[in-house]
Amino acid sequence: MTTDEMLIEVNKAIYSVLAGGQSYKIGSRSLTRADLSMLKQMRDDLTAQSEAKNATNLLSDTYVTFFEGR
Repeated sequence: MTTDEMLIEVNKAIYSVLAGGQSYKIGSRSLTRADLSMLKQMRDDLTAQSEAKNATNLLSDTYVTFFEGR
């Protein structure tokens, strides 16, 4: 599974937790989804990996600004 595919799955899992709750119980059966903070950390890590893989320059998201004296 590629980084981008994993990122899609993690985003789906985050949505499931947000839309359906962390856990629920029906009769004697219960379901507990992954921890939301862990999923968000995974998303951040995968996003960084994906951006690093697709980056063309070392500092591709860096900008230079010059402030001249008055």
